[in-house]
Amino acid sequence: MTARFRKVGTERDIMASQSTFIGIDVSKASLDVAIRPTGESLRFDNDTSGIKKLITRLKSLKPALIVMEATGGMELPAAAAIQVAGLPLAVVNPRQARDFAKSTGKPAKTDALDAHALAHFAEAVRPEARPLPDEQTRELAELVSRRAQIVDMITMEKNRLRTSPSKVRRRIKAHIAWLEKELYGTDDDLATAIKESPAWKAKDEILQSVPGVGPVVSSTLIADLPELGTLNKKQIAALVGVAPLNKDSGTYRGRRGIWGGRALVRSRLYMATITSVQHNSAIKAFYDRLMAFGKKRKVAIVACMHKLLIILNSMLKNKTRWNEHLNKAMAKAA
Repeated sequence: MTARFRKVGTERDIMASQSTFIGIDVSKASLDVAIRPTGESLRFDNDTSGIKKLITRLKSLKPALIVMEATGGMELPAAAAIQVAGLPLAVVNPRQARDFAKSTGKPAKTDALDAHALAHFAEAVRPEARPLPDEQTRELAELVSRRAQIVDMITMEKNRLRTSPSKVRRRIKAHIAWLEKELYGTDDDLATAIKESPAWKAKDEILQSVPGVGPVVSSTLIADLPELGTLNKKQIAALVGVAPLNKDSGTYRGRRGIWGGRALVRSRLYMATITSVQHNSAIKAFYDRLMAFGKKRKVAIVACMHKLLIILNSMLKNKTRWNEHLNKAMAKAA
């Protein structure tokens, strides 16, 4: 008699196969919910009553993970309620979720299909569940975002000014003056918000002690990268999108590049790096060394962005200012 053997999975595999994963597609009026592995679909109103019913249902399911997309703020009431209920939630980048849906051969797009794609994403990718920023941090992030919008509008108006007829130029100049006044007001609001929070003020003082990091970069990091100082260097680099990614296939070896992550944080980090290459002795020395090795300028700048981010992460983690950090680094090198 031939014995038959069945491969038994690990306890973790068995638990995973029994887990429930939830995808929630958010629109202004409704919350479409998909459940894996049952394939069940639900819909709730995106209002106080509907969110209360959603939480009751989610609690009964005891999900291993819930995934939602960041939708410009429409997801916040439901997301906040889910976290208050103590349920594991990951709010992910919409592009990341959409790319996953396309990779599974499901290009069609409806609210219900999007919810199922998010549930599948939750089950297959298992993004890390992270707490939402508190109300104060969200308000600061909105101020930072608004400042970026105003700066963009000023740039666009100044570009239009060059080719506009005289009658229009007068109106454009008036609009630019109004926008610049709004920019000054927003900067004052940012400075006030940071000063009123002891925790933010302490972070701001540490960050701005680094040559090349000014108030705009500091406020962006505080608002849009609250994880800074709490993660290891690989995690923080991947979160921002400055960790080089391979582009290899078979014998082909492509250039490594960066993408994804938090675009606003990355753009501000780029600004800080450009300044640091000129005025920060440690970053300048690193940049000069890379250029001496024959690296292209863009590659060297990205490497400096990565290095600056790791330094800032370490400083916040250890609560040390720039001079203290530099002295410790020099002592370690000696």
